[in-house]
This record gives sequence, C-alpha cells and structure tokens, in this order.
Amino acid sequence: MKKYSYIGVAFIILIFGIYTVPKVVNRFKTTTLITIGKVPPFEFTNQNGILISNSFYKNKVYVIEFFFTTCPTICPIMNKNMATIQNEFYGNLDFGIASFSINPEYDTPQILKEYAKKNGATWANWNFLTGDKETIYAFANKGIALYAGENSAAEGGFEHSGMFALVDKNGHIRSRLDEFGNPIAFYDGLDTKNILMLKEDIKTLLKE
Repeated sequence: MKKYSYIGVAFIILIFGIYTVPKVVNRFKTTTLITIGKVPPFEFTNQNGILISNSFYKNKVYVIEFFFTTCPTICPIMNKNMATIQNEFYGNLDFGIASFSINPEYDTPQILKEYAKKNGATWANWNFLTGDKETIYAFANKGIALYAGENSAAEGGFEHSGMFALVDKNGHIRSRLDEFGNPIAFYDGLDTKNILMLKEDIKTLLKE
C-alpha cells in the first residue's frame, strides 16, 4: 500500500508541476515599463535634407540618442550597438531611431548621410538629425534629460550621455525597473546587457 501511495503522490506532484511552473516562469518574464516623461515637440533636418518632427514618429516605438560624427570615443560603440537594434527590427514600420547631432555646425545633412552609410544605417526610419545647436542642447538637456554640451577639454570638443531613451507610440519616454524597484530611466548604449534589455522592451512596446 505504501508503495502505491508514494507513486500516487509523485504523480500528483508531477501533474501539479506541469500546469503551474510555466505560469510562474511566465509571470516573472513579464516586464512592466513605466513612464519617465514626454518627448517635447521638435523639428530638425535629417541626412536627406528633410524636416523631421514628432509627427514622423507618431504611432511608432523609437530610440533616441545624442552623438556627433567626429566623436573619437563612445559614439562608434553606441552606433554599432544601435545598428544591431536597427537590424533586429528592420522592416518594421512601427519602429524607428532618432540620432541627434550635438555638433550640428559641422554635421550637415551631407556629412550625416555619409556617416549613416559608413555605420550601416540603412533603415528608412533611422533619422540622423541636425539643426540649431542651442535648440538641440535644450532638447537634450531639458527635454529628454540626457546631457549634451561643448567642452574644449573633452576629446572631440564635446560631451554627451552614452544612454539611449526609449519612446512609446504616444511619445512617452519609458523604462523598466531595476532589481530594487527603481526606474532605470535610460539604457546604456555601451553595455551589451542593456542593449538586450532595450530590444526586449521595444518588443513589449510594439505590442501595446
């Protein structure tokens, strides 16, 4: 009798595990993305000489970065990683990228077009943007809260954040929470794990 009792218990445990474990795993895989802020209105010229504003990204999930083409330090790494994001969602009309130059006086549309080609930016929804310098700085520092500015002591003469901002279809900046329940706000454009997280979160927003 004991032998059959043990088998019965084992069978119940097995069946219970089959029907409950996946549910638990799936629950912990779900990522809640909170709202950090709202992207303010903008209008800048892209690498093709076309004016691009918020309306271009309406109903699109997109990623924002700040860079400059002559950057000798972090920009090449950032845009190499951004290209992998482009490739992950290539052809998805609901996805885009906005790269804002913080050296717009040098980074003309033609310069940006050459830079885009050199860095494998071929997706039509990836805009490299230039315009009035002070307007771009205000947009970066106050609008998005990612630092950008001139610094003669810095390599290349400019300083900027290496973080990426994730924006949902309604123009809200979104992010996940860290292990302590605090918003990460932005994604490190230099870190492989952060890039993987960003790709996951883009997929989440595309489903909204």
